[in-house]
Amino acid sequence: MNLEDPVELRNAVSRIIGMEDAAAAAEVASMTDPDALVILRSIPPPQARHILAALPANRRQALVAASSPENRRQWASNEAYPEGSVGRLMEAPVGVFSPDDSVAQTIETLRGLVKLAFITYGFVTDAGGRLVGVVTMRDLLFSEKSARLGEIMLKDPFYLRADQELVDAMRAVLNRHYPAYPVCDANGKLLGLLRGQEMFEAQAIELSAQAGSMVGVEKEERVSTPWRRSLLFRHPWLQLNLLTAFIAAFVVGIFEGTIEKIVVLAVFLPVLAGQSGNTGCQALAVTLRGMTLGEIKSGREMWLVFKEAMLGLANGALVGVTAGLGMFVYASMQGNPDALALAAIVFLAMMIACVISGSMGALTPLILRKLGADPATASSIFLTTFTDVASMGAFLGLATILLATGIISIPPQ
Repeated sequence: MNLEDPVELRNAVSRIIGMEDAAAAAEVASMTDPDALVILRSIPPPQARHILAALPANRRQALVAASSPENRRQWASNEAYPEGSVGRLMEAPVGVFSPDDSVAQTIETLRGLVKLAFITYGFVTDAGGRLVGVVTMRDLLFSEKSARLGEIMLKDPFYLRADQELVDAMRAVLNRHYPAYPVCDANGKLLGLLRGQEMFEAQAIELSAQAGSMVGVEKEERVSTPWRRSLLFRHPWLQLNLLTAFIAAFVVGIFEGTIEKIVVLAVFLPVLAGQSGNTGCQALAVTLRGMTLGEIKSGREMWLVFKEAMLGLANGALVGVTAGLGMFVYASMQGNPDALALAAIVFLAMMIACVISGSMGALTPLILRKLGADPATASSIFLTTFTDVASMGAFLGLATILLATGIISIPPQ
């Protein structure tokens, strides 16, 4: 059989696909390793997994070891697990043995496997495929050749669950810096392995994408992404941002009459918006970090919101004193007789705005997560709307009330 010939390869693949798994496994078992790999790579991954499962353990491991990491992930049935889970990154296991295998047998098997794949540990499973131990190369090197793996293995080893989220896996291995981790199902059956490097790289990409997600830059976008695709990723969020900006503009428009009467108010609108925006972004950053690290326990969400509200109140009061002093000096220079009242408005508005923005900085990602959305997705766009409306509404609303009650007067033109 010459599988380099496209016609013969197509005929062989069609024949294997039409067979029962047992017959297909017998056909593949009769082939050389290179031909078997060509066939396994050419047929659908689910059938390749079934054929591999029906092969003798030594032959199966040799084929898996000689395949690419991508094939090993496909043959580990990754598609059954959601994005961001351990199962999506795991590879089909290589170096799996029985507790009854001797050290000499294991070393002889590994002698061939290590030429094809990087193997760090030997995984020991019982007759049902359940992980019962791990064997290190050091144990194999210094143990008697006649010893059984069940005697020298590390029993009840640590493993990751295939359905575990990467963030949870990262926390679980925080104090276990292993090169590779066995991956099992809920019953402890060995499904694959996950290399520590791949796990940390995947999580690093996830964390680096958060900053972009907060302003509508999708995780899939990279520097090399074509500009048309980048436009499709970004433009919808900019349209949403424009809509939210109209909401803030509408709030200002409601108090247009007040601004016309006391023009000095317009000078301090960016000051209020900027300070409240920064307060909200600080709360947002801390909340997202807490979510990523698993620090926000169930039932403690409202405590976090209350804490950020209190921080907003304290910070708002402190910066409000400075901003109020600035308003007093500026209004006095303009000859406004109500400079002190305007300074008080700035002080109160700053506290109100910072309390609201701090609360919303914590609430926005919590609400997004509750709705089943990515907590980092365009969070700052929604937060900007809340902070702008809160700061401008509080500032101009207080000025309108004091103007209507006669506490402050319309300055002479």
